[in-house]
Amino acid sequence: MSGWLRDESPLSPGADDERRTDIVNYLREEGSHHTAQVTAAGAGWLASAEPYPRSTLSLWEARPTAPGVLPCGGVFDVVNVPTIFGRRMLDRLWSEGPGSGPVATNRGRMMLFAAPGTAQRLPSLLSWEEWGRSTPEGAAPAVPPLLCHGSGDAVTVPPLVPGSGAAPRWVVAPDTRHPWLPGPEVLLWACVRAGRPTVRTAVTRPRTEAATSLPGTCP
Repeated sequence: MSGWLRDESPLSPGADDERRTDIVNYLREEGSHHTAQVTAAGAGWLASAEPYPRSTLSLWEARPTAPGVLPCGGVFDVVNVPTIFGRRMLDRLWSEGPGSGPVATNRGRMMLFAAPGTAQRLPSLLSWEEWGRSTPEGAAPAVPPLLCHGSGDAVTVPPLVPGSGAAPRWVVAPDTRHPWLPGPEVLLWACVRAGRPTVRTAVTRPRTEAATSLPGTCP
């Protein structure tokens, strides 16, 4: 059978640190084209979301450059955010936090694969976090509305082999049969951090006697 049906060892500990550096660099390079590719083990994990994973792998073998559709709620949930906000979330997760699970982009959105149950709990956690905060009239909310896909939903996933054009693509590709997936608390932390505005401290220059003596200045 295809290489997608063969097992593949997970990443070594050192490789995870290297991948962290690669992803942070990618997020900070505007306009770059990431070429993350799914491993055989990662394809097995994705296919496990279906009732008949080997049949799914066989279909992918026949069309490795075609996107697929997978159900959520059993193996993973998906948190769907605007791309720019998603980039900020990933930057926080990989530079300050525990990293992320698989991540994909599609049609101006970023999809973060999360632990099952996240789609149900994250919206209520975000609602509690925003409780009591006042947003200035006309200002955009710190955290944009999220689309959370859980039990009963399905999402389009990028192809196993990177394609061309505007097709969905992987930012963090599945590379192990047991990937770590962030839960609602981790993604809440990332959302809050990504929604914080950049704080700029105003520098107050001390007044000098020369300045106060200039014509037209107030003492």
